[in-house]
Amino acid sequence: MTETELKERLTEVLTHYTGQKNELIPVLQAAQEQFGYLPAEVMQEIARFLRISESTVYGVSTFYAQFKFQPTGKKKVRLCRGTACHVRGVSRILDEVEKQLGIKPGETTSDLEYSLETIACFGSCALAPVMVVGNNVYGRMTPKKVAPILDGTEQ
Repeated sequence: MTETELKERLTEVLTHYTGQKNELIPVLQAAQEQFGYLPAEVMQEIARFLRISESTVYGVSTFYAQFKFQPTGKKKVRLCRGTACHVRGVSRILDEVEKQLGIKPGETTSDLEYSLETIACFGSCALAPVMVVGNNVYGRMTPKKVAPILDGTEQ
């Protein structure tokens, strides 16, 4: 993405805000939604727009785990590591996802297609173990179900 494209897309995000300091978190969320992560240039522009220091923007954005500073994959694969999922073998599912994608939790595939995360709990314990890809929830997972889900051939 060129610098011009980046600025145009950020301008579109910022038009929905008034430039008040208390808008920092919503602006960061909207920018991340637009770009998939928070590039340094975007955080600098947000600081200028809100008339606050870059260190304040950086401090707030690094405090919250929801904000990402590296590009993430188009598809986010999340695995629950809560008690029910743990007891029902989510570690085997995680091993299979890592094998299929060639990445570990917190990483993104080189083609930016997939990012892998583990989550403390989805609150879907009756479906344990649970894997979520994008907005799709897959319950009662087994290692054999992983590949068809990731390649889009699951039935």
